[in-house]
Amino acid sequence: MGKQENRRSQSAATVPVALTIAGSDSSAGAGVQADLKTFSALGVYGLTAVSCVVAEIPGKVSRIEPVSAALVREQINVLAETFPIAAIKTGLLYSREIIKAVARAIVDFKRDRIPLIVDPVMIATSGDRLLEPPAVEAYETELFPLAALITPNLDEAAWLLETKIKDRQSMEKAVRELAKKYRVSVLLKGGHLAGSAAVDLLFAGNKLTEFSAPFVRGVATHGTGCTYSAAITAGLASGLSLEDAICRAKKFVTQSIRGRLRWTLRSGKALDALNHSP
Repeated sequence: MGKQENRRSQSAATVPVALTIAGSDSSAGAGVQADLKTFSALGVYGLTAVSCVVAEIPGKVSRIEPVSAALVREQINVLAETFPIAAIKTGLLYSREIIKAVARAIVDFKRDRIPLIVDPVMIATSGDRLLEPPAVEAYETELFPLAALITPNLDEAAWLLETKIKDRQSMEKAVRELAKKYRVSVLLKGGHLAGSAAVDLLFAGNKLTEFSAPFVRGVATHGTGCTYSAAITAGLASGLSLEDAICRAKKFVTQSIRGRLRWTLRSGKALDALNHSP
């Protein structure tokens, strides 16, 4: 091996590796596409295990077709046998069978306590439900117990707790209840609340921490949750603490929204997309 090739090999060895297990978004603003863009922007090499294929654009989910549970598990297995995976995240998993397959695959190779971030993608920004109802129980019994962190938004938290979350006070109550119910650290994303700031609450180790950023108005897009959880995963893969990873991720997703890309359609309507290289 020549000196140049040796330097390349050493450089590649220092790049952390993260795995995303999620759906494929045809408009590339969410799902594995958003995750890979985020990983790359934050200096992490991204691997993918595709759970389903989603025909969508910002504001509309047209169709979802799942990949077989066996193929999802095989994607994870072959990657785990080959790459030094330092962190994992899940996004849209769609069905109970896929969730169970993912959980079993992670249990099989998670020998070194690789941190797992579970983004329980249940409801799209458009309001479309993305998860089969029986899959919720599988999340609760199979995947949440393996997680280092779960990252529900307000709608998903309300669904899990069968309640309404209308303000900062009920948000704090909800994040504590989720952490107690599932015995896992929880980052509750409050971007859907009215106000001048987008506030998220982390409850971890019996400690409540707030992460806040100015609310960016006038941007209609999707994939913010995927980008946020991917950025947290990239931080953990790079050796950051959980709080530091979330802090950096919050800044990254805010910059991605603020620097959004915009196209004007033939109808005259504007179409926004996150800019993962703000």
